[in-house]
Amino acid sequence: MNIMSKGHGEKHRTRRIGWLRAAVLGANDGIVSTASLVVGVAAAHASRSEVLVAGVAGLVAGAMSMAAGEYVSVSSQADTEKADIDRERKELDTDKEFEQQELASIYIERGLEPVLARQVAEKLMEHDALAAHARDELGITDSLSARPVQAAFASAGTFAIGAALPLIAALVAPESKMVVIVSGLSLIFLAVLGVLAAQAGGAPIVKSAVRVTFWGALAMGLTAAVGALFGTVV
Repeated sequence: MNIMSKGHGEKHRTRRIGWLRAAVLGANDGIVSTASLVVGVAAAHASRSEVLVAGVAGLVAGAMSMAAGEYVSVSSQADTEKADIDRERKELDTDKEFEQQELASIYIERGLEPVLARQVAEKLMEHDALAAHARDELGITDSLSARPVQAAFASAGTFAIGAALPLIAALVAPESKMVVIVSGLSLIFLAVLGVLAAQAGGAPIVKSAVRVTFWGALAMGLTAAVGALFGTVV
């Protein structure tokens, strides 16, 4: 009884994969792309107002791009899942016995004895045949199924939040030190994001923080170099 209660009460991090991926990707892109844009424009000796206009435009464009991209991508995944489930439903209607044997063979491959595997397949199909095949044959469950709207809003919202951080830094920083302050604070924001994402997903904290910080530093460094060269030439 205690074991069963514990099993049903456990909360696994895989349930967070859908929204966590979209949220982390959105916030990371918001910080990196906007900070890089701000740093690049500032390095070209633009005024604060010009830097802020470019940053705000980047925030809006980036948020909409993230939302559209996530929606299209996850919608394609959802369409594929629906097509697979529809096909499985038709196969269950036309040849249920074969589908039961197919399910039993899956359990045999996972280590069950043939007799027990057939019993498990029979019982699960009596309860909900389509759900059993969706889960064990197709790998589709309610917690891991594609949710386009949720992914789109999560990406757009977190992108906007992430992008707002370097914009605020650019707003308050002295123009002469804008590149250094925005870059430094953005790297701190990225490190914090890496830590939070690692804690939410159960991943190694240091590895996650270093990973996002490295790529953010690389992006800002390259953009600053291009901005400085552009400002010098033009």
